[in-house]
Amino acid sequence: MEWYTLLLLLTGAALGLMFVGLPVLVAFFLTNILGAFLFMGGMRGVVQMLANGAESVANFSLAPVPLFLFMGTLFFRSGLAMRVLDALDRCFGALPGRLAYVTVAASTVFAALSGSSIANTGMMGSVMVPEMRRRGYKLALAAGPVLGAGGLAVIIPPSSMTVFLGSLARIDVAALLLAGIVPGALIALSYVLLIYLQVRLDPAAAPRYEVQRTPLATALKLVVRDVLPMGLIVFMVVGTMILGVATPTEASALGCLAVVILAAAYRVLDWRKINHALEDAMRVTAMSFILIVAASTFAQMLSFSGSSAGFVKWTAGLALHPIAMLAVMFAILLILGCFIDSLSIMLLTMPLYLPLAQSLGFDLVWFCTIMLIAIEIGFTTPPFGMLLFVMMGVVPGTTLGEVSKAALPYVVCQILVIVLLAAVPGLVLFLPRLLQ
Repeated sequence: MEWYTLLLLLTGAALGLMFVGLPVLVAFFLTNILGAFLFMGGMRGVVQMLANGAESVANFSLAPVPLFLFMGTLFFRSGLAMRVLDALDRCFGALPGRLAYVTVAASTVFAALSGSSIANTGMMGSVMVPEMRRRGYKLALAAGPVLGAGGLAVIIPPSSMTVFLGSLARIDVAALLLAGIVPGALIALSYVLLIYLQVRLDPAAAPRYEVQRTPLATALKLVVRDVLPMGLIVFMVVGTMILGVATPTEASALGCLAVVILAAAYRVLDWRKINHALEDAMRVTAMSFILIVAASTFAQMLSFSGSSAGFVKWTAGLALHPIAMLAVMFAILLILGCFIDSLSIMLLTMPLYLPLAQSLGFDLVWFCTIMLIAIEIGFTTPPFGMLLFVMMGVVPGTTLGEVSKAALPYVVCQILVIVLLAAVPGLVLFLPRLLQ
């Protein structure tokens, strides 16, 4: 059989099983079992596939995942997140559209402290959107910043998805985590500029209302008391890696310690909250590790069948400029993002994209960072963008069309940032090179 027939068989089987309603994990494992029977010698191949899958999660580079998840869940469960949000809200004063700016600022801070896009969007959506709607904000300006900034947790460290991708690509996880800082900041800045333009062009989108002004001394006190101490978490996670004194695993443990210290200092720490945070982290970790097993074994099926090698050879024969090829890969991710969830996109495409990126001479840290932003966009593209459904869940009465329309300008901002990063790779590679 030709390589493209085998590729269509494997990817088509996985997609077909998902479209008929089977869970992602079941779809991939059934496809992997089919591939093992066809390409690895029947039942012996299945046994070998399971052994290889177990080895894929027995990987020290994945140790930060449960620690980052615990750090994020305890940050929200303890109430530290709400202290930051309240302080930022009071500091923005009577600025037109201030609640939208607060949303972007708080979501960016929480992205650097939680590592979970779903948690970020769920909390900000349930807290900020009802308040903005009560103040007369149009839905586009109320839900849009939450949807756009909620996805920043994919790219800004600590990001569990970044750790997954670094493990799949077998590249330096610390370098990939640091590579997301500047792109994440650029995306957040683009959102601020977008909100400014939206408010200027349509003042009715954010009606003015009386706000009690916060004296400068009080604002400074709030920042010093409720915001700046959270910088301890950022320093423990990001700063220690930049300084070269901690590996990603050690940095994740230090981040957990920083959250525990702050929660204890603010007297909001108790065993019940710790228990809930551990339960949340355990559930997501178990699901994530099973997904990694599915991804690694699916990549093996593509390799054993010859699909990966055939795909790379065929694309290399197209004689496209590397940037044009990057644009094609990015477009495929956007199309897939309209129909399947982000984790499934990573499982399907990375086994093919990574060898192709190497053959094109791309720096894998730069390439994976751009792919992460593309996957982030998939969180907010209809009809199956995960964050769209989170928004519909936390804000009853909204439709898929309404939240998709609200997210569209923020998707455009992300695409423009990707174009900038493709033109100036140094924006991505500056911090990883500093680490080296």
